[in-house]
Amino acid sequence: MRARWLFVLLAFLALCYPPRAFAVSPTSDEMTEAQRWTVVALAGGPTVKPVFSFTYDGKPVGELLAACEFKQGERKLDGQRTERTGMWTDAKTGLALRCVSVEYADFPVVEWTVYLRNAGTADTPLIEDIQALDARWERPDSVGDNGEFVLRGIKGDYCVPDSYEPYEMTLGTNVTQRFAPEGGRPTNKAFPCYNLAMPGGGVILAVGWPGQWATSFTRDGEKGIHIVAGQELTHLRLKPGEEIRTPLVAVLFWKGSDPVRAQNLWRRWMLAHNTPKPGGKPMPPILIMCTTDFYPGLQSNAVDEIKYAEAYVNAGVKLDYWFIDAGWYPCDGPGWPKVGTWELDSVRYPKGMKGVSDYLHSKGVGFSVWFEPERVSPDTWLAKMHPEWLFNGTKIGENTSLLNLGNTEARQWITNHIDRMLTEQGIDLYRQDFNMDPLAFWRSGDEADRQGMSENLHVQGYLAYWDELLRRHPDMPIDSCASGGRRNDLETLRRGLPLLRSDYLAEPKYTQQCQTYGLAQWVPYFGSGAPDKDNYTVRSVWCPRFAIGRAAPRQEGLDWTDYLRMIKEWRSVSDYLLGDFYPMMPYSLEDTVWMAWQFDCPERGEGMVQAFRRASSTDESIRVKLHGVEAGALYTLTELDDTSVTEMTGRELIDQGISIVLRDKPGAAVLIYRKK
Repeated sequence: MRARWLFVLLAFLALCYPPRAFAVSPTSDEMTEAQRWTVVALAGGPTVKPVFSFTYDGKPVGELLAACEFKQGERKLDGQRTERTGMWTDAKTGLALRCVSVEYADFPVVEWTVYLRNAGTADTPLIEDIQALDARWERPDSVGDNGEFVLRGIKGDYCVPDSYEPYEMTLGTNVTQRFAPEGGRPTNKAFPCYNLAMPGGGVILAVGWPGQWATSFTRDGEKGIHIVAGQELTHLRLKPGEEIRTPLVAVLFWKGSDPVRAQNLWRRWMLAHNTPKPGGKPMPPILIMCTTDFYPGLQSNAVDEIKYAEAYVNAGVKLDYWFIDAGWYPCDGPGWPKVGTWELDSVRYPKGMKGVSDYLHSKGVGFSVWFEPERVSPDTWLAKMHPEWLFNGTKIGENTSLLNLGNTEARQWITNHIDRMLTEQGIDLYRQDFNMDPLAFWRSGDEADRQGMSENLHVQGYLAYWDELLRRHPDMPIDSCASGGRRNDLETLRRGLPLLRSDYLAEPKYTQQCQTYGLAQWVPYFGSGAPDKDNYTVRSVWCPRFAIGRAAPRQEGLDWTDYLRMIKEWRSVSDYLLGDFYPMMPYSLEDTVWMAWQFDCPERGEGMVQAFRRASSTDESIRVKLHGVEAGALYTLTELDDTSVTEMTGRELIDQGISIVLRDKPGAAVLIYRKK
């Protein structure tokens, strides 16, 4: 009896004093809103206004769907995801439409993709202006004229100091804001992710399309905003058997007034459901090294690759991967950009790369190799043997051609060929680059009533190519690169990791701080590298994928002491880089300020603050207040460059904050905190 009453008492106390959840997690209101919106917009049956749009034979999609046969299907993908499919069939023209949506049980997120297929025997009528998202949001009635829509996001990458710079704009009445990338690579100058705040909460939107997308936000004269997103240009007829698709759209619903919390909810969803998991396991932070820049024309060779790698191994550097960059194929004369013959140079690699990979594997190091299968130079194997697989660049004044991944035969060939090389050469990590703008190639290949078709089929082929490589090599990570970070939309990020977030690696190094500041709000796992210099330079480039390059690794008598210390420091904090991210100072490209942020791992009760005093800053100290800590807990605080330990309560860290002092400029401080 006493045990029963004790159980009742404990249950009562648990209800009155539930444990505090300090980790960023969805609220019941957020989950309810996502479920409500899903039912209304995506699972409401044939009479509900769809969340997508297009015109069909000059008529709006609603008229088409009203005359179609409708079916629904549902299945559980796993413990957290439910897939629903709405299917419409037009008996008159043979158009079959599918809207495939996924609802998450652990995050307030819903996503969908629309597919259009010609199941008939003749070309379809004209399909125009296909939008994956066509929806309206309203401010709550209770706010009256107070409170407005505020849009936050970041720029894309384009190898300049302000790549990934955050923006914030208020969308007043009768204002339209439009976004689109340049040249067909999806994160070239623009980035297809947005945090739209409104009184009481907001939504985070992402467009997954590895091509030319466009998004517009149109504020009306009342209390609403109309959002449209899709492939930028569609004006086409489908031939019998053809199928196209829209971009993937994902929406995360959040409540409250804190957009930073919403961003961390997004980061957690990205890590849980999107960031690739090679072999079914979360991708850990990795140390990777490449010395290709030391070769004339980037033309590496097997003997020196082993010697370079051996220098790091013998020095005690625990590398995760060794990477061979461009130039390993026949490219004499023009140099590494001459791509299109995907065979090893028989002079520089007489026995292939297997000797390199065997050596690396014997030392516990993985092997990564660079490829760029879509760009084709003249006088290469692909250009000479299969010109019918290429978009001809001469139509648009280009010497280079584009491999058409929408061509099934071409995609199957490149898949089998690269797969064979991965297997035979012992390659553990596949890196794909894309150093060209494809849009002009796609559009020059389309007839007047087929505009957008080449792009759509190419995008489908690109994703199918990666999916098949991953099916054949489930333990293999893919490194997503496109002149740095110009093809990192959501669909790509579900398959590959942006292990080089930008080709902009130049001085001053605080531009690297700015890249982390912007990109970390949207993409948890990314990479960069630093030269072998000082703490300020190296710590400015701490990322989940990290590298420190040495100027002459084969030099006899080279002192590795400081190098090993800097690697050890990164290793000691690298797990924090995948925690929640909190900017602590305003974004700035000025050399006169400090920049600081916090990576918090509340489930572990620890994290770190990184602070940078730039070269022209006159302030020797800043005070920062921590996020995510427990007010009633006690924390130990240690500076990376100081062995002394101090203690503060969570309440003190939240309310008073902590002073960080740097007398040298430029300087970089790292503060590690742990709950006792």
